[in-house]
Formats: sequence, C-alpha cells, structure tokens
Amino acid sequence: MAFVQFSQVSLAFGDRDILKNVTINLQTGSKVALTGANGAGKSTLIKVLAGLVPPDSGNRAVQKECRIAYLPQSGLTHHGCTLREEADKAFEFGYELQRRIDEIGAQLEKGEGNTDSLVTQQAELIQKLEDSGWHRREAAAESVLLGLGFDRSDFNRDTAEFSGGWQMRIALAKALMQGPDILLLDEPTNYLDIEARSWLEQFLQNFRGGFLLVSHDRYFLDVTINEVYELFNGDLKRYPGNFSHYEKVREVELKTLIAAYEQQQEEINKLEDFIRRFGYKATKAAQAQEYQKKLEKMERIEIPESLKKIHFTFPPAPHSGRLVFRMNGINKTYDGERKILNNFELTLENGERLVVAGRNGAGKSTLLRIIAGVDKDFSGETIPGAGVQIGYFSQDNAETICGKKTILDYLEEHAPLELIPKLRDMLGAFLFRGDDVYKSLDVLSGGEKSRIALLQLLLSPVNLLVLDEPTNHLDIHSKDVLLTALRDFGGTVIFVSHDRGFIEQLATRVLELKPGQFKYFPGNYEYYMDQLAKQKAQETETKLHEPQQMDSSASSGTQNKKADFNNSDNAASAATAPQSSPTQLSWEEQKAQTAARRKLEKEVQQLEEKITALESKKTELETKLSDPAVYSNGEKAKAVQRELDELNSQIEETTTAWEEAAEKLV
Repeated sequence: MAFVQFSQVSLAFGDRDILKNVTINLQTGSKVALTGANGAGKSTLIKVLAGLVPPDSGNRAVQKECRIAYLPQSGLTHHGCTLREEADKAFEFGYELQRRIDEIGAQLEKGEGNTDSLVTQQAELIQKLEDSGWHRREAAAESVLLGLGFDRSDFNRDTAEFSGGWQMRIALAKALMQGPDILLLDEPTNYLDIEARSWLEQFLQNFRGGFLLVSHDRYFLDVTINEVYELFNGDLKRYPGNFSHYEKVREVELKTLIAAYEQQQEEINKLEDFIRRFGYKATKAAQAQEYQKKLEKMERIEIPESLKKIHFTFPPAPHSGRLVFRMNGINKTYDGERKILNNFELTLENGERLVVAGRNGAGKSTLLRIIAGVDKDFSGETIPGAGVQIGYFSQDNAETICGKKTILDYLEEHAPLELIPKLRDMLGAFLFRGDDVYKSLDVLSGGEKSRIALLQLLLSPVNLLVLDEPTNHLDIHSKDVLLTALRDFGGTVIFVSHDRGFIEQLATRVLELKPGQFKYFPGNYEYYMDQLAKQKAQETETKLHEPQQMDSSASSGTQNKKADFNNSDNAASAATAPQSSPTQLSWEEQKAQTAARRKLEKEVQQLEEKITALESKKTELETKLSDPAVYSNGEKAKAVQRELDELNSQIEETTTAWEEAAEKLV
C-alpha cells in the first residue's frame, strides 16, 4: 500500500508557527479534505507533503516508488507544443518503464548479465506498465480532457493560446492522467465550471489511489471526501466523515471555547475603553498602566473564522413592480457568424432568484452584461420594469478599483451611514481581517479587488442584482455570509455561479443556455438536475433500441431533433421536431402529431402561468400574515391561514399536473 506521512513535523516562518508537531498519514484509499482559515498554512502543508518545502523538524516518510502528483493553486503555464502533446507528458512514468524494458531486452539479446534475473525484472516492469494503463494513454487523455471541458478541436491547438484558467485545467488534467498513488490538489475547482466540477467529483469518487485536497466548495467536498483535517494555529486535527459532518462536530466541540472567547472579548473591550478614557488622567494613570500590563500578558483565545457569526443585510431594496425585467427577440452574435443568443426571451418577476446554467461559451456572461446595460451590441428589446435599479457585479469590476486610499476609507465613502459601523465585520466576512482593512487599493491582488467590488455593490440600494460568479475568491464561510444576505434580500437576483451548493441554496428557477438556444426550468437547481438525469437516461434508452444503421433521411431527422433544443419561454417545448423521420410517418400522421404536441405545449404553458399566479398570491398572503394588524387578530389570522392552506393545495395539484404534462413532452 502506497503512503506518504508526517511524524511530529514542525515549520515556522519567522516567529510564526505554521506547523507544530503535525502528524498525518495519506495512503491508498485516503479521501481527505484539508481545511483552515485563509493564511492558516494549508498550501504550505501540501508543499511539505509533496516534498517541495523541507520542514524544520520531524520526519517525512514516503513508500519506495510511491508516485505523488501535486497541483498548486495557480501560476502554471504551458507553451511550445499542442494540447495533445502536453497531455502526453503526463505519461512519462510509462515511457520510463518502457525504456527500462527495452534496455533489459537489449541486454538479453547480447547475452549480458544474469539471464534469469533480467527476465524476472523485465516481467515485473511489463506488468507494472500494463497496470499503469500506459497502453491506453490516448483514450485516457481524451477522457480527462473532455471531462474537464476541452473540446476535441482544442487538442491540436498550441497550449500558449489558452488563458490562465485553462492553463490550470491543463495542469489539473496532467496531474490526473499521471495515475499517481497520491494526489495533492490545492483548490482544483477554482477554474472549473459546474460541468467540469461534476466530472471531477466522479473521477475522485472512483480514484483508486489516495488524495488530499483543499476546496471552498462544500458540495464538492461532501461528495468526494470521507475525512477532514483542520489546520488551526499550527495544530492539525482529524475529523472522520464528510465536510458537513465536520462542521457540525466542530461547532459543538467549540461551544465552550466560543463562550470563553466572547467573555474575553468583552473584558478586552472594557480594559481598552478604560485605558483610552483615563490613560492620561493623573488620578487614573496607575490603574490604566496596570490594565495595559494585564492586556499585554493576556493569552488571547482564538477561534476559527468560520465559527465567528457574522451577519449583514442589504440596504432596503427600492420598490419595484411585479415585472422587473423583460427581454424580447434578443439576438447576439460574435464575428457576425457564431450565434450566442438567438431570439432570446426573458421575463423576470419581483423576488425571483434565477440562476443561469450552461457550459463555458454558452453566453451566460454575455446575457448578464446585456441585462446590466454594459453590452449594447445586440438586436431586440430590453424592458426594465418600473422603478428598477440594477446592481451589476463581474470580475471586471475589480479593474476600476485603484488609488492610494485604504480599503476601509474607500468603502466608507460608498456605504450608507447606517452600515458604516458594521463595515469592519463585513470586511471580515469577505476575508479582510485585522490590519488588512488599512491596505492601499493599489497593492491589492485581483482576487482582493473582486471581493471589494462585490462588497461595494452589496452596500448599494438596488432592487435587481446581476451577479456573475460572485463566489469566486470567497472561502466557505464568506459564501455562507453572502448566501444568507442574498436569501434575505428584498429584491430580485439573476446570477451565474459554479458552486453547486450555493446555487441549490439560492436559486428558485433555472435558465439553461446553449449557444443560440435556451430553456427554462420552473423549479430549483435540484429539480433541474433531476430533469437532466431523466433526459440522459431516456436518450441512453433510445440509443439502445435504435438500429445500428440509419438511412440519410433518418439521420437528417435526428440532427433536426438535436437542433430544436428550444427558442421559447416554455420549460418543456424543447422537442418540437417530429419523433420519427419523414420516411417513417405519412404527412397526415406528422401533421396530427405536431398538432397534438402543440396542444400539449400550450397546456404546459398555461399550467406554468397558473403556478406563477398562485405563487404570487401566496407571497401576498404571507406578507399579509406578517402584518401586526392581522397576526394579532385571531380571526383574521385564521382566515388568511385558511386561504394559504387552500393555495398550497392548489399549487401542489397544479404542479403535479404540470409534471405529468411535461413528462409527455420529453
């Protein structure tokens, strides 16, 4: 069994202990997450495990011939060859084995050395080469590259043509293709869309070696790992179970510590307040000095940032009408040829939280730029509702943040007066802690500027938030703070995210984009994924029963079916093409089938409109029930509750009818 392990390893940078007598054992089958606050030393620990940074003391042991693959957070680039050639470098281990096999073969031909010993060595190497999968390397490379989002047309592109995010995908692909005994992955999901993350989840679930990874995606961690190591103040502690289980156990475990921390903070505040008020008064100077010494000697209690409860709310959203934003007949092309949006339609209602899903290049960011008014190069009309004020966030916002002002001064200029006292806590939630708030804007990294841009937007009184990847550069705790604020937000949200857990907690409706095509799903993200799974299962079933050979007309019918994904605001009208080819149905049969399908589509659309109206009425009643004049009056409250119960029944019945009708259209 392959392994790499620490025993009593310590490492310090200056007077700061990064690792203090740390012990960890990774072996075949290990599925480990490493967690800890930003700056706790997680990346350093991984580098020590990889053998890139020597510890100050302790032992690092690696089993003989144990192969370790390491992926850093960022900074890797590739050039000078095609993607296919770069991928092939991942199989150097196999090439080396083949060279040794050939060398032994040459010795045997010349009659050199001990024949029996050489034959045994060669047989062992041949078996090792076979077990490594080296002979199937081309298929393995193709599978990994496609899974991580590359297209076959990318295989012969020069690697220098790929952007920074895609460069890291290349590095991740190579680490996975090596087939190592131990995988060390530092933030592998940073540059992946949700489809690539899902593929990586499956890969790690099936991985036969051991791995340790750092990630800020809770869902990704929950489905891939079965133990957690927390690095806190240089100490490393193991927790069995997935990440959500670790959080529950850790919170219970630290209740006493949190209570002591809060009590100490209260005492510190009192002492500091006394020193500040009376430090320069002669009658109190001695006592102030005594308090100052007490503060200096006090052993400060620290708790993980993830357990510090920080909550903030948006400024009240300005009132807007029921229809917040509409788009009619939107067309957008690049280079005058490639259609990104084709006759696109959108209706956003007040209070909706719409997630835009789709692979890279499907037009998600383009759509958000059009809604925000940043991109005006399109045809069709956009119709903002009455009183709508749009707030837009994208990674590009960071480029406008510069100057000599400190972070705190900059945000105080943009914050409403009532939020200024909360700015320090809000900055802490967005990973600016302690003296970080006094950093000059000019020295901030791109990720830090993105977090400032997001926080700046959240301080603004708007009622339509357009958010393109708001969770990038945030840790799990910061995402939770943002998620809570967005769920409490009184306006409307349309957003793109690659964090599945974040999407599942926030989205109330899903828009799926493909280049030039779109489709709505009137439910949360879990419902959307269920529908995709059903569709995939049905496609697989259809393929199993299709004849192996198809005539040209049948093939044409199939292509038409694929092209007819959808160009309407209807969740279930994706398959408007006939189910059989023209050669298999008469004209009358095709006409009857098309008419029946249109009738069913109309029924689905009417049911969707009814559900929307019922949900709107339900929201009104819930608002009414929260009115003191109603809930303090028993009779009025009971009457409203009866209406709500009846509405819930109607919504359930209508949803069931919609699901049955939609199933017939799949």
